[in-house]
Amino acid sequence: MSSGHGSRRRKHEEHEEHENHERWLVSYADMVTLLMVLFVVMFAMSQVDEKKYAQLKEGLAAGFGSSDSLLEGSSSLHEQPGSAAVDSVSPQLATANLDSEQQQAVANAVQRAAALQNQRSWDEAAAEAERLEKVRATLTSALEREGLAGDVTTSYDHRGLVISLVSRHVVFQANLASLSLRGQQVVDAVAPVLRSLEDPLQIDGHTNQVPVKPKYYATDWDLSAARAVTVLRRLEEQHGLPADRLSVAGYGHTRPLVDPSKPGSQAVNKRVDIVVLTDLAPQDAALLPDAAAKAEADAAEEKARGKARTKAERKAERKARKAGTSPDSPDDSHDSDGAHAAAAPTGPDSKEQR
Repeated sequence: MSSGHGSRRRKHEEHEEHENHERWLVSYADMVTLLMVLFVVMFAMSQVDEKKYAQLKEGLAAGFGSSDSLLEGSSSLHEQPGSAAVDSVSPQLATANLDSEQQQAVANAVQRAAALQNQRSWDEAAAEAERLEKVRATLTSALEREGLAGDVTTSYDHRGLVISLVSRHVVFQANLASLSLRGQQVVDAVAPVLRSLEDPLQIDGHTNQVPVKPKYYATDWDLSAARAVTVLRRLEEQHGLPADRLSVAGYGHTRPLVDPSKPGSQAVNKRVDIVVLTDLAPQDAALLPDAAAKAEADAAEEKARGKARTKAERKAERKARKAGTSPDSPDDSHDSDGAHAAAAPTGPDSKEQR
């Protein structure tokens, strides 16, 4: 009996479990479901709510103008094939439903914002002009100490402070890019001031209207660029200005400083400009020349007032000195009378005392 039960148990244990060959259907069904959900979401995202889009466009148009597109030169999303176009929205449309007082309030707010932005731009330009004016004054002092003040002129443009090596002496020989001795002295005089700055510098080379001889340089573009490189190399190699602050540009004869038809223009237009570049935003940098001119005018006016005060003070001092030594002065006459009264002889010995 026991052997029979043992044989049945062994047969039961040896029976193999049935394997399910259709388990992949579950994973496949899950994948198909996820793909269907993905396509439904993508389809829903492709549908544009024209009403909400029109509201968005009206808001953007009111803030940035009446352009149909968000970027200049691009087309509207509704101009694409298969989309309905939206009428152009004018800036006034955003305030069309407001009463006159509200429209005036909006207009005043826009004007105040524009005025504030303009004032901020002017303040930025004025502060930069004041800083660069100090740099210019330092350069002028350095040149005056070396007796070279007449060899450099300064001006302002949208790039910053322009230092022009315009000498009555020869800075560059005709058709050559090497600095003369005078030119080297000028560069050496301004180099310490430029090295103390952190601003990037651009060295611009220029030629005059006289055609260059191909014997030396092929064109005046080559000559102007070579002159700029000569100054750059002296600033870097002789005075240690960092190379990452320096750049060059050659303009040939296209940017004369003086009208080429005027006498003496050839010597002036043959020059190198060292530009102390500003980091102002373009809209602020455009105001830099006007801000610098105003700062210069204010400085000249203050200097004139100072001279007038000094002259008046000197005149008052001379008048005071003259009044102090005059016998007709009220205080002096009083003291003089007292002195005479004290010195007047009295008594029987008055004759001998006199």
